[in-house]
Parts: sequence; C-alpha cells; structure tokens
Amino acid sequence: MGPIDLSGNTLIIQTINLVIAAFLGGLIGLERETGRRPAGLRTNMLVAVGSALFTMLSLHAFPGIGDKGRVAAQIVSGIGFLGAGTVWRSQDAVKGLTTAAGLWTVAAIGMAVGAGLGLLALSATLVVLLILTLMMRFEKTFVRMTVARDRSSENRPN
Repeated sequence: MGPIDLSGNTLIIQTINLVIAAFLGGLIGLERETGRRPAGLRTNMLVAVGSALFTMLSLHAFPGIGDKGRVAAQIVSGIGFLGAGTVWRSQDAVKGLTTAAGLWTVAAIGMAVGAGLGLLALSATLVVLLILTLMMRFEKTFVRMTVARDRSSENRPN
C-alpha cells in the first residue's frame, strides 16, 4: 500500500478503522460525559481518530522512509501535552489526572486501531470502561467507610 493507494478496498478498510476508532473513543467519552467529567464524547472520539489516522499515515504513507516509531512517540508526547491541560491543583488535591490518563489511553486505543489491532483496541476499551465505572464505585465506598471510621474514632473518649 503506497502513499497514493486509494483503491476501493483499501480506502474502505481505512475508513472503517477510523469509524471503529471513533466508536471506541466515543464509548469512553460517553462514560466521561455522563459523569460530567472534562474531556467527554467529542474529545475522546477526536483523540482516537487522530491517533488512528497518524498511525495509519506513519505505517502506509511513506514506505521505506524514516522510523515508523517516531510518529507513535510524537502521538504520545502530543497527548501528554493535551492531557497536561486537564490537570490542575485545587486546595489540597490534584484534579484531572483520570481525565489526562484517559486521553492518553484513548490515544493508545486509536493507535492500536490504526495499526490494525482492532481486537486489542476493543479489549483495552473494555478494560478502561471497567476501571472507570467499577473503580469509581469502589473508591466512593472506600471513602465512605474511611470517613465513617475516622468519625467514629474522633468521637471515642481518650
């Protein structure tokens, strides 16, 4: 597949891969959106599609030229910069780390789709969704238990 290979099958497969990347990024974005978190549906979809497209370009657009890993490294750096914009400090806590890590992971999912590793991308998406949903419930339960324990120990006489 060369730089100007727009044959029907190739273009269809590439387009399907971009749609798959958008869908997988959208699943994660939808979870973020419903939780009213920064970087929701559209952002995650765009990160996944952009990462998939850059990966496809690095693999197919310039055959025999340069190191294909350079584009992957630049995707990671660029998403790191984007993710850093979502992190801020508020009083005693740092906020936005999950959003930044989510964008970073969505970029990796898009890269997997762009590299033709759709099942890996799907598996990663499912793992991310499990982490975002189940771990949030676990954290809330754990925090409630910890706060209740701390309050009961404060009320005990010394």
